[in-house]
Amino acid sequence: MSIDVVTNEDVPQFGLLIRQHRTRIGLTQRELADFSTVSVRAIRDLEQGRARRPRQDTVRLIADGLRLGLRARADLETAANQGRTSWAVKASYEADPPAAPVVADCLFGREQESAVVTGELAGGAERLVTVVGMTGVGRTRLALEVAARLHGADHTPVLWCALTEQPGGPAGGDRMAALVRGCVEQLFEPATDAPGAAAAGEDLAAFVETVAERPPLLVIDGVGDRAARPERFAQLLRHCPGLRVLVTAEHPLEVPGERPFLLTPLMLPEETDPADPSAIGRSAAVRLFVDRARRVRPDFTLTAADAPLVAEICRRVDGLPLALQAAASWLVVYDITMLHQCLHGDPAGLLQHVAGAEGGNRLRDTLHRRLARLPVADRELLATLCARGDSFGLPDVMALTGRGVADSGRVVRDLVLHGLVRPSYDHGQSRFRILHLVRAVHLGATPA
Repeated sequence: MSIDVVTNEDVPQFGLLIRQHRTRIGLTQRELADFSTVSVRAIRDLEQGRARRPRQDTVRLIADGLRLGLRARADLETAANQGRTSWAVKASYEADPPAAPVVADCLFGREQESAVVTGELAGGAERLVTVVGMTGVGRTRLALEVAARLHGADHTPVLWCALTEQPGGPAGGDRMAALVRGCVEQLFEPATDAPGAAAAGEDLAAFVETVAERPPLLVIDGVGDRAARPERFAQLLRHCPGLRVLVTAEHPLEVPGERPFLLTPLMLPEETDPADPSAIGRSAAVRLFVDRARRVRPDFTLTAADAPLVAEICRRVDGLPLALQAAASWLVVYDITMLHQCLHGDPAGLLQHVAGAEGGNRLRDTLHRRLARLPVADRELLATLCARGDSFGLPDVMALTGRGVADSGRVVRDLVLHGLVRPSYDHGQSRFRILHLVRAVHLGATPA
């Protein structure tokens, strides 16, 4: 049996200084604990090097208990600060709470979604919300809106970490940004292209130490395929009770306590009165399309003649914000009639030039990958449903699969959470519509 021996080389300078000052004035660990009100166990762990990140108030109490002068106190604080986040970073964070990144564009048709997520996080009803949905649905834009609302309401600090950016990106020189990035990396399995990302085991502790007294909203944007570490999320939320976390991801993290929030495409124009341009223009999808159309054609207006075609264009791209922006960009070449015809031919191909937020992936390529990630049985079911039409109900799935209500419901739920089908609740009945872009990709040729 081997016995671990703690030598001076194993103990940080801070622990050595405590022991030297304590023995110099003849105090036992118990006596120093009584004078400083720091526990005997904490003092023992610090002196033996088992605890290496003393809190600022712990350093102050021990210095008071040792009756240190100004010079000795400064040396002790300097030693405590070695190998850890600077207290200057913490002071800066508390004095000037960071806000969400600034966005210049307007948000269309997300008032209810923004209010729900903001309310849940602000009131503490939920502490970990994951916004999921189809590529291009606007997960990041919703997170920006929620973060701005929380910061504007009570100056809640917002710490933003975009996992699609490389650690050495624009915020690489910011010590607080580096601390946040290190903490977030610890919450997920290491990325395949970042072999050393999870090496720093103390990043979670450093993050908690910095923000615990003024807990922020931590936004983790663009998780992609990385698998979460449930025990790390639990550790972070446990040690920082006021912390709230907002995640944008392709699918739920499957972490205990998580609240998946499905972000569906924008509201489409009703098909009941296609001749009324004012009714069509109230649709969030149409309003976004018109706004983007005016960026390439400032004179663009929604006329009575064009309104039905614009409504159908919005339906063909399923009300996806990114797809609407891409379609509108073609007005620099096409008129509304030609754009409508092209989208009926190959909607996904026409939008291939647009890259989403998921690492610069093209929209059609991303849709193919998303379909490929489905279990084989679910992918075959979706292919059958696509061949039958663009809408279905739970009884259709039960008839095709031979499964019961519960199992069929789980399959449909997975398709909904993957953003491949859109639920509707007309006349009290649940129906599901397969996105036009999904049908076009699923029934079309494999991309080159």
